[in-house]
Amino acid sequence: MYDYIKGTVTRVTPEYLVIEQQGIGWQIFAPNPYSFGTEDLQVFLHHHVREDAQLLFGFPTFEQRELFRKLISVSGIGPKGALAILASGQPQHVIEAIEREDETFLVKFPGVGKKTARQMILDLKGKLTEFFGDSLGIEDTTNLLSNDQIELEEAMLALGALGYSEREITKVKPQLRDLDLDTEGFMKKALQLLLKQS
Repeated sequence: MYDYIKGTVTRVTPEYLVIEQQGIGWQIFAPNPYSFGTEDLQVFLHHHVREDAQLLFGFPTFEQRELFRKLISVSGIGPKGALAILASGQPQHVIEAIEREDETFLVKFPGVGKKTARQMILDLKGKLTEFFGDSLGIEDTTNLLSNDQIELEEAMLALGALGYSEREITKVKPQLRDLDLDTEGFMKKALQLLLKQS
């Protein structure tokens, strides 16, 4: 029904962002709302209808939206589970894990157990390259980010959403690489370092 929306971000929360377009504020649930920034932007939409609600899910790229749709077609994965997978990992890494039948990688995502990981592989292996191409480096496992690296990248995106410049973020990032923290921990440490610099 909806393909995308263009508008201005007026609110960002941990679960959703609000985009205003022609005087209407659209509540859009997203994998990592802080990664969208606060400028005028285009968000690719998925309209999800259930008995008690109609929800909009938004993604910065067409490919992320299509992967979300593929994920919710898997038995055992609902919209919230699919958002958690997309928030925790890059689309290409999820696809690589599915193509390699890497259950160990897939069960690291919130709400994904062995049974669901196996179902993802059964349902989706070989069906994702139509949107993402064949040049994903499926055989190359060195491209996979560890959980720490993923959480560091999420923290850096969140800092950008808070208004810090690329130059400021690039300056503190090397000091965080070897730390074993979650996204929130990286955020706190980065903010401490940024405050020291100012």
